Amino acid sequence: MENPIFGDDNKHARWSYFKNITDAEEMMRVVRDEAFPFIKNLGGEAVKSAYARHMKDAMFLIANPGLLINVVNQIDSIPMEDRDTKGDLYEYMLSKLTTAGTNGQFRTPRHIIKMIVELMAPNAREVLCDPACGTAGFLVSVAEYLQELKDSDGNYILNAPGNREHFNKEMFHGFDFDATMLRIGSMNLMLHGIEDPKIEARDSLSQL
Repeated sequence: MENPIFGDDNKHARWSYFKNITDAEEMMRVVRDEAFPFIKNLGGEAVKSAYARHMKDAMFLIANPGLLINVVNQIDSIPMEDRDTKGDLYEYMLSKLTTAGTNGQFRTPRHIIKMIVELMAPNAREVLCDPACGTAGFLVSVAEYLQELKDSDGNYILNAPGNREHFNKEMFHGFDFDATMLRIGSMNLMLHGIEDPKIEARDSLSQL
């Protein structure tokens, strides 16, 4: 594998590593001091990546080692084979934010999003914009649609020359006025394999 996310020097930042640490203080040290800073900078330098810009002010707020172990164990027990599990988690997070709902932040049901995307039938060279992206559910659904799309010869269209680079860097644009939504949306797209989505504050929309 070329340019792996985790090399020998940071493999301890992987979930599969630190979830198995039994000493609470050691898990806290690894997650707080190594894994969390690593996650914040997954998108590269802040000046080059929307993800890194939105994550730069993120803070690790779990102060109790015992609570951290409990949280890790509970997350690890969630079945992630269902692709909509992340969507359910984001919806739960929204319900806990004091601004959710009052600012119009509601998650569109998965099947509705999927239907809209299939009706749009985007291709690999589209430039897509969601002016009120929230957690980026529509953009993620488009990404999943394209990742499964094949040409007439049965080849995945994203494997055609230039398509993967366009997919990772130029295709996805999302805007929102809430910093928390920008952070969650950027993270959501990163989790779904989009390396550098353009997720920006709403006041940047006029510059597109």
